Amino acid sequence: MTDALLPVFQRAAMVFDHGEGAWLTTTEGERYLDFGAGIAVNALGYSHPHLVAALERQGRKLWHLSNVYRIPEGERLAERLAAVCFADLAFFANSGAEANECAIKIARRHHAAAGRPERWRVLTFAGAFHGRTLATMAAGGNPKYLAGFGPAVDGFDQCPLEDMAAVRAAIGPETAAIMIEPIQGEGGIRPVSHGFLRDLRALCDEQGLLLIFDEIQCGIGRTGQLFAHQAAAIAPDVMSLAKGLGGGFPIGACLSTRDAAHGMAPGAHGSTFGGNPLAVAVANAVLDVVCDRSFLADVRRKGDLARELIEDVAARHPHVVVQVRGCGLMLGIKTTCPSVVLVEALRREAKVLTIAAGDNVTRMLPPLVVSDAEIRLFAECLDRTLAAL
Repeated sequence: MTDALLPVFQRAAMVFDHGEGAWLTTTEGERYLDFGAGIAVNALGYSHPHLVAALERQGRKLWHLSNVYRIPEGERLAERLAAVCFADLAFFANSGAEANECAIKIARRHHAAAGRPERWRVLTFAGAFHGRTLATMAAGGNPKYLAGFGPAVDGFDQCPLEDMAAVRAAIGPETAAIMIEPIQGEGGIRPVSHGFLRDLRALCDEQGLLLIFDEIQCGIGRTGQLFAHQAAAIAPDVMSLAKGLGGGFPIGACLSTRDAAHGMAPGAHGSTFGGNPLAVAVANAVLDVVCDRSFLADVRRKGDLARELIEDVAARHPHVVVQVRGCGLMLGIKTTCPSVVLVEALRREAKVLTIAAGDNVTRMLPPLVVSDAEIRLFAECLDRTLAAL
């Protein structure tokens, strides 16, 4: 390993050379079953032919254009996203953190443009993860991520999940919006109840607040719905996306109703690379696949299979497994041992890749194209690894 990289990652020693479907192969020829998918990024796995073709086709034409010019594929992507959800408008960025920064700015500008500049604070929830910029770290409120960076950026107030009394008590004359992940990912695969999401929608309508859903990890088909909140039969005013949207190519998006974004005029926000021709071409290719109803139905079916098999394994190891969480292909197991121990054991002993999360939870986020046989293989490897622990 080189010493030239900023030492902020604890990287595993193996080096991957290529991948196909749900499998990664090292430079030494070892194959690993990937149930992390780059933290829910490689939604269609590795070397998906439709994505590769889109990237190669666009790569021969234009890689980058400034956003002072029209980018037709970006316009098409915005129209397609608006057509499948609540939104009227889209802003494209490079990452989820940038998408969340845009969402926060929309909420503040919304009230300022309506003559309520005192409304600028955003209510968030314990266990949240909204990014690694100074503002989005403050929105998440995790002391581990905030330590050593000086005073946290002001403008965020936190409440416990599923506590409407606490939410009501926290709302004040400066509150502009409520921001929540329908399923917390980094916080430990914690689904928020549909009833709580509906109550938040009703409260925002009552108080004149914007409701922001962070679907960076749980969106783009991960739960078997195109967007996780759709299962609750409500809609936000603003939504952030990233990760699976590009299938591995960096792109984020902030979607909004026209009313919520009425304060956003030319010059209010921007991005040099956001929505460049390569990124939007690949994202359109991802939508070609995930917007198909039969594809989403199959994700739900495979999610049910994975949940059933993992719960069967968990029942055989009650001394290690505390709880199985999540839905679709966004699953987690809470263990009595630190999640990093299980992640390392699966990688070392079974050549299976998973992702650690908060609350001693190991995340299982396979590519949405994972096969039934690969799900069964994962369950067998999990069973053997838990037995060894």
